[in-house]
Amino acid sequence: MKKRKLEHNSNNSENQDRLSDLSDCVLLHILSSLNTKHAVQTCILSTRWKNLWKRLPSLALRSSDFRNVKRFAKFVSRVLSLRNDSTSLHTVDFCRTAIVEPYLLKKIVKYAVSHNVQQLDVSVAGNMEYFPPSFFSCRTLTSLSLDLSDGRRMSYGGKLFPNSLNLPALLNLSLYSFVFCVGNDGRVEPFSALKSLKCLIINKCEVLDARLLCISITTLVKLTILMHYYDPEKSFGIELSAPSLCSFDFRGIPVQKLYGSKSNLSSIKHVKIDVEMASEIWGYSFGSTRLAA
Repeated sequence: MKKRKLEHNSNNSENQDRLSDLSDCVLLHILSSLNTKHAVQTCILSTRWKNLWKRLPSLALRSSDFRNVKRFAKFVSRVLSLRNDSTSLHTVDFCRTAIVEPYLLKKIVKYAVSHNVQQLDVSVAGNMEYFPPSFFSCRTLTSLSLDLSDGRRMSYGGKLFPNSLNLPALLNLSLYSFVFCVGNDGRVEPFSALKSLKCLIINKCEVLDARLLCISITTLVKLTILMHYYDPEKSFGIELSAPSLCSFDFRGIPVQKLYGSKSNLSSIKHVKIDVEMASEIWGYSFGSTRLAA
């Protein structure tokens, strides 16, 4: 009798749902590591999980998780309408593998900004004109990654970068395939209003009419410039004025002219240059050289 009772207790221990016994904050932390579709699917596990996903601090909305585009748009709208508004929103990761519906992009960005989002990653084929006005002066955003290209990684011709970007809390900015428009003096300084920026990544960006891109940021600590598959005929100058800059990383085709002075780059400690010669698609031979200091 005792042996049978011990076996019974042992089986109960093995079948015990210990995951559901964890606190809500731990479970929400686990769910935040999943894409939102999978996080929502946990609602069928038990009554304990039914409404848990509605308090997610992070949303990963990716169309690649859906075979049907219309279902994805419907899912996104449903998630935003059912989510618990009392829960602060830390991160939104929105990835659409084809041209995005303007209303959907506007809805997601507007929701993120109105719920005090801190980190926003947008990777879609779209335009900045689809972003709501509230985005351009969001006061809670600390990290922003924007890729509005059509996904053709070896082609240039990006989206126009806005001149009215005023994000006072922004610390990290990553841009892919954007075009900066110069003023009447042949210069463009698109980051002048970003007073707190510490890390900047510029990937496959251009300056209209091949003029001068000015990066004048007193708080900037790390700068990365990526120019792979770049057309040498679209070369432009880069003027650096970043007295707090410690790390500079350049990878790609070195056709840009770099300007700066010791006083404007007085804190530089780490320099990494990974050079590629223009590939044969532009009529040049290919090679690779790496310099580090």
